[in-house]
Amino acid sequence: QVQLVESGGGLVQAGGSLRLSCSASGHTFSLSSHVMGWFRQAPGKEREFVASLSWSGRNTDYADSVKGRFTISRDNAKNTVYLQMNSLKPEDTAVYYCAADEDGVVVTTHKNEYDYWGQGTQVTVSS
Repeated sequence: QVQLVESGGGLVQAGGSLRLSCSASGHTFSLSSHVMGWFRQAPGKEREFVASLSWSGRNTDYADSVKGRFTISRDNAKNTVYLQMNSLKPEDTAVYYCAADEDGVVVTTHKNEYDYWGQGTQVTVSS
C-alpha cells in the first residue's frame, strides 16, 4: 500500500519561509514517475490546489494565490517532492497535503485526479 508522508510544517511568522517534504513509505513507489501535487485545507474550507509538478519535472502549475512565492520541486535520488514556501502570509495557514496521480502525465489542479494522499502537515503563519 502506498503511503505518502509529509514533513516540515510548523509555526512561522508572516514573511518567513518553510519547506515541506513528501516521501513515500511502506511501498516501492517512485514519486519521480508520477504527477505530484500539493493541496491545503484551512478550517471550515474546502481542500484547495496549491501546486503540481509533472512526472518529467519540466512542467508546473500553481494557484494564483501562491505564484511567485511557492516552488514545487523533486529530488529523484531521494524520492522526495518539496514545496518551498516563501513570503508566507497568515492566509497560508492550513493543513498541507501531498498527493500523487498514479496515471497522469500532465499537471492537474483537480484533487479528484490524485490517487494517493498523505496525512497532512500543519502550517501556521502568525501575523
